[in-house]
Amino acid sequence: MNREGAAVRRLVLAGLALLVPSRAAEAAVPTAADTVVVYLVRHAEKLDDSRDPPLSEVGKARATELARLLADAGVTHVWSTDFDRTRSTSRPAAEAMGLEIRLYDANDLKGFAAQLAATPGRHLVVGHSNTTPALVRALGGTPGNLMGDGEYDRFYAVFLGGPAPTTLQLRWGAGPR
Repeated sequence: MNREGAAVRRLVLAGLALLVPSRAAEAAVPTAADTVVVYLVRHAEKLDDSRDPPLSEVGKARATELARLLADAGVTHVWSTDFDRTRSTSRPAAEAMGLEIRLYDANDLKGFAAQLAATPGRHLVVGHSNTTPALVRALGGTPGNLMGDGEYDRFYAVFLGGPAPTTLQLRWGAGPR
């Protein structure tokens, strides 16, 4: 794993460690078991601009890096839109974790956000430059700036279960090409 990937992985795991409450705060802070965690990324780099392109070689490498990044995160559900590029981005992680890729409707992000919030566990959601920040917002998180068309390295973790959702936004893998 490259240095940047290892650093991102440590940051994500450190963020997860914050979910374990101290004894003094147990009554006020939800336990890790009560917290739904949603990891969100845009699909990896695509081969071309056709309607449903496969991943480029760089995109395939990023998808493999995503699986390594989340290997110890305890992911229990993997979600993708029904496009080759999103399924191919989520596939290495799903296979490494022994999970099935479940499809979601990007045209109903409000309904999907409610489904995620009501489903215990840790979810990986692979979407698109327009749907990923919109889903963060639908979950009650803070998506930050608009995602550019050439931006593939934004990683969100939205923690649900406390008094308000908490959003962690990181960069992962190699930056824009």
